[in-house]
Amino acid sequence: MSGFSLSSEPFTLARDCQAVMVPQGESVNLPAGQVGYITQALGGSFTVYVEGNLFRIAGADADALGKEPPPPIEVPADASDEDVEKLVWQQLRTVFDPEIPINVVELGLVYDVALERTESGQRRAYVKMTLTAPGCGMGDILVDDARTKLELIPTVIEADVDLVFDPPWNHSMMSDAAKLETGML
Repeated sequence: MSGFSLSSEPFTLARDCQAVMVPQGESVNLPAGQVGYITQALGGSFTVYVEGNLFRIAGADADALGKEPPPPIEVPADASDEDVEKLVWQQLRTVFDPEIPINVVELGLVYDVALERTESGQRRAYVKMTLTAPGCGMGDILVDDARTKLELIPTVIEADVDLVFDPPWNHSMMSDAAKLETGML
């Protein structure tokens, strides 16, 4: 569990809080007063270690951990598709595997991003991403995290995140920063 050694800030939940078990993806309710450790606080969400299990807590529930929630995303009324696509990439850089402190963009897991306008002028985001290994148990959690974060962008009414495995991911797809971080450069 590489994420646990990075930091282990203790916490006591201030209120009941929804969490997602890692890697199972099962939603659970952690009760007020629950103690544990924050093992990763990247991208506006938190990975916590509680009684031998890892859980993901959304940024919107940061207050339960005594933290500040991420600020809302703002989009100018006249934002172009290019402006919104930049925000999509920015949001994807806030999606982290709970055990690896590198975002999915730097890991080279995002293969394609496309936007489509709806009749109402809103947008749909389409993302093709992969996993470091086809059997990786984090797939559902990463897809859900990406979808949720993209749907926080004003004007994006729906995000369709597809897992693809062609071409298969390999270490050469990582950014130099990610290779440096993982000791592969």
